[in-house]
Amino acid sequence: MRISNLLHFTENHRFTVYRGFALSALDLKMLSMIYQPMIGAMAISVYTTLYHQIAADRAGYSPLEQQRKLFLALGVDPGENGRKLFIEQTSRLEAVGLLASSRKFAPRSEDYIYEYVLSAPLAPGEFFRNQHLLLLLRDKVGKHLALHLGKELAEPQPEELRDAGGESLSVPFYELFRLNTRVIDHELEQAFCEAAPSRPEAPALNAATHAFHYSDIITRFPRGSRNRSHVEGLKYRQDELARINFISRKYNLTLQETCRLLDEDDIFFEDGSLRFDLLQHKANLFFRQQRKRQDELELGVLRAAEAKPAAVPGPGEEKPVEMAYYLEVPDLFRDQGDIHQYNAFLRNEPYTLVLQKFFPNGRVPDGVLNIFEKIDLQYRLNEEVINVLIHYIHAGRRSWSKASIETVAADMLGKQISTYEQAVQYVREQLEYRSKASASKRAAGTRGARGGKQKPSIPMIRQEQPDTPLTEEELAQIREKAKRLDGNVK
Repeated sequence: MRISNLLHFTENHRFTVYRGFALSALDLKMLSMIYQPMIGAMAISVYTTLYHQIAADRAGYSPLEQQRKLFLALGVDPGENGRKLFIEQTSRLEAVGLLASSRKFAPRSEDYIYEYVLSAPLAPGEFFRNQHLLLLLRDKVGKHLALHLGKELAEPQPEELRDAGGESLSVPFYELFRLNTRVIDHELEQAFCEAAPSRPEAPALNAATHAFHYSDIITRFPRGSRNRSHVEGLKYRQDELARINFISRKYNLTLQETCRLLDEDDIFFEDGSLRFDLLQHKANLFFRQQRKRQDELELGVLRAAEAKPAAVPGPGEEKPVEMAYYLEVPDLFRDQGDIHQYNAFLRNEPYTLVLQKFFPNGRVPDGVLNIFEKIDLQYRLNEEVINVLIHYIHAGRRSWSKASIETVAADMLGKQISTYEQAVQYVREQLEYRSKASASKRAAGTRGARGGKQKPSIPMIRQEQPDTPLTEEELAQIREKAKRLDGNVK
C-alpha cells in the first residue's frame, strides 16, 4: 500500500472489504504452509481479519467501519508505529496477489474511504507454475522443502495416463439445454443486477472498468491459431495482460476485436512476448476506421441529434493524485465533477477519452487527433503527461493549432517531463509566467496613457539662421572666391 502521508491513513478513516469467494480446506492449507513462510504470520493474520469482516457463507462488501476496528482486532497500536506496521503487512499481501487496496473519495463526507479487495490463494498447480512466487518460496524455506510441499499439496497424474492420447467427451451447455431467449424478463435481470455485487471476480486489473481477464480471452481465441500457445502464456504474464487491457480501453476495443488483433501475424515475438508497439499501432488504425464509420453513420442518420455531454468519470484506483498537485477544474466541467474526480480522471484515463471531453459532443477534429497521435506514438510522451498538456491548452487559452500543440509538447520533451507531478508543476510555471507577462504589458500601457516617458527623447538637428546679414564687402569676397574655384574646376 502506497501511503505518502500517514495523516491520510488513520484509525478514523472508514474502510470496506470485498471478497467474492470462500476459503476451502485446501485454501487454508495453502495459506498456512505456502504463503505464511513467504510473507509472515502477521500478514496472514491481517488477511484472515479482513476475510472475516464478511460472513463466511456470503460474498460481497462489508459494511463501512472505522479502521480502528481492524487495529483493535490485530492488537496494533493505532498510532504512527501501528499504521506503519499495518501498511507494511498489507503491502506484503499485495505483493503476492492476495490483496488489492485502493482509496476513494466520498463527496458526502468529504473524506477518503479505503477499499480492501481480497483474492483467493492460488491452487497448488497454479502456484508452482508461477516462477517469481516459486523462487520466493525457495529463498524462504529452501529448495528441498519447496519440492516436498509441491508433492504434498498436489497428487501426481497416474503413470499410464502421462503419454496416453485422448479426446474430449464433454457435452457443451447448448447441446443439452435449450433456453427460451424470445422472452426477456427485464424485472428478473434488474433484480439480479441490483442484488449481485458490482465487482469483478479477479480485481488484479481494477484500474480498467472493462478489464478482460485471461479466461475471457482464451475462451474466445481460435484454437487453431498459430498464436494460441502465446496467448495461453498470458496466464503467467499478468503485466502483459494489464497492458493489453489498457490498449483495449484506450482505443475502445471489444473483447472480440482484442482477440482479433492478438491473432494477427507477427504480433508476438518468437519467445512468446507481445509486441506492444505493433499492437498499439494496429489498435490505433482500427480505432480510426471505427471512428470514420461512426462519423458517416451519425451524419447520415442522426444529423440533427445532439448527445448530452458525459460527466467526468470518478477517481481512478491505480494512481491517486496528491492534493498538492491538484489542477483547477475548468468551467467546462464545473457541473460534471469535483476537483478530486477531475484530477483522477486526468491521471488515469487514456488521452483519447480525455480529448473527447474538451470538444462538443466528443467530436475531436481529425487534425487535432493526428497531432496527439504523433505525440503519443512517435514522441512517446507518457499518457498522464499528455492529459495535463490537453488541460494546459484549454486552461491557458492556447490555440489548438498544430504549431501551438507541438511547441508545448517539444518543450515538455526537452525538459524531460515524464510524470503527472512534473507536468502539473510545468503548467503552473507556464501559467504564472504568462500572467506576469500580461500584467507587465498592461502596466506599460497604463504608464503610456498617463503621459509617462515610453521612449528616450532623441535630439534633432536644426538649421540655424544667422543673426545679422552679410555686408557688401563680405559678399564681394565670397563672389571672388567662387570665381577662383570655378576657374580651377574648369
